[in-house]
Amino acid sequence: MTGNAWSDKKRFIWVLSFLLISAFLATSGISYKVAHDSLIQQVEENTLPLTSDNIYSEIQQDLLTPIFISSLMAQDTFVREWTLNNETDPERLVRYLKEIQERYGTVTSFFVSEQSRNYYHSSGVLKQIKDADPADSWYFRVRSLPEIEQYEINIDTDTADRSKTTVFVNYKVSDFEGNFIGITGVGLAVEKVKFLIELYQKRYNRVVYFADREGKITLNGTGFVGADSLQHTPGLDKLATRILTTPSGAFTYERAGKTVYINSRLVPEFKWYLLVEQEEAQAERALLSTFWMNMGLSLLVVTGVLFIANMTLGRYQRRLEHMASVDKLTGAANRQIFEDQFEQALQQAKTHSTSISAILIDIDHFKQINDSYGHSMGDLVLKTVSNMLGRDLAEDELLCRWGGEEFLLMIPNDMIIASERAEQLRKRVADRQLRVNGHDIRVNISLGVAQFQYHESADQLIKRADTALYQAKEGGRNRVVLSNP
Repeated sequence: MTGNAWSDKKRFIWVLSFLLISAFLATSGISYKVAHDSLIQQVEENTLPLTSDNIYSEIQQDLLTPIFISSLMAQDTFVREWTLNNETDPERLVRYLKEIQERYGTVTSFFVSEQSRNYYHSSGVLKQIKDADPADSWYFRVRSLPEIEQYEINIDTDTADRSKTTVFVNYKVSDFEGNFIGITGVGLAVEKVKFLIELYQKRYNRVVYFADREGKITLNGTGFVGADSLQHTPGLDKLATRILTTPSGAFTYERAGKTVYINSRLVPEFKWYLLVEQEEAQAERALLSTFWMNMGLSLLVVTGVLFIANMTLGRYQRRLEHMASVDKLTGAANRQIFEDQFEQALQQAKTHSTSISAILIDIDHFKQINDSYGHSMGDLVLKTVSNMLGRDLAEDELLCRWGGEEFLLMIPNDMIIASERAEQLRKRVADRQLRVNGHDIRVNISLGVAQFQYHESADQLIKRADTALYQAKEGGRNRVVLSNP
């Protein structure tokens, strides 16, 4: 590959690299900017509300079962008739409560009679509800609920086991005329509810917690960093009123220098607000990670494209150079490339005072071969002779198809060595016999040898070699003739 060709190839690869990298950088950068700008709107209007809806649906599946069970208990004919029959045989109700607890897997089941104030549990009668006992305030609070509100959910210590905190569903029980006769319900372990919250957080990669209608944080997972109420949580304190007066909404606030997106939704069955949070940093990290993944992928693509381009360019450039420098039929150098290199070799010979010779070769009676056997046979002879002439070329020697059936060989030696080499080539061709279609064809060559004189040009040297070749043909062909200086 010539210096100019290598320089052009290198320049092309650099320009292609610059264009590809610039294109990928611009595309990735613009995509990141557009995605980042739309992220806030996407999170606030779509992603977070959709996550909140999904969690709400799962809550309905996971946590509304206790409400349904308590509702069935409050409407159970056995419970109401047993209460109206003066609570005769308490063991019957205890067995009923135990069966409910075992069947539905709750941590507790209970019934409190308005008439006797007895607290019935699956393990027996635990106590009597008293007005003056603060631990029994829940009962009077539920009893005084408006008629349209039939139950309440609260978190309290379990009356049967004071070491446990339980999520209670307290459901009002009425007789067949609608008169209040007691409260029944079941309880879930707080740990189970918190486990569900942790499951939601892990599944959706959001912070999930609940607040009651007064703003008190009732349940939360490990990701929650606020206070015990919305009103006491920095940032949320300014939004507390809006959140607690809106059935559902989307809000943002600042926390530790980061924007936090929050979606609120009232769960009417619980009378709690479901709150789902997402920090901007989480979305940005995912977006930035995607950006660097795109850049890495782009770099791989650029490397692959450059590698393929380099290989393809090299292959086509070598092919073009080969086509431009080699005779298609014989494989010897063509006249154009020979003249360039021959001129350079002559200049070096002048500069370093070294010898260089030219051998002009012609195939004897080549026209007869074409006429007798056809041009395909003539082509075969040309290729065969070219292969024999170029078989043992040294690195600084060059064989050229000069034209027609003529070849020109450049040898960086004096006349004596060049003539010996010419005789060796003549004998090699003469000893070779071609057999085609049952015919033996013997080919001979005539050679003219001339040594370069420092005062002459390349054309003058070749002209002297041509004169010597003419003398060889006139002298009977199949011979070597040396040119006179």
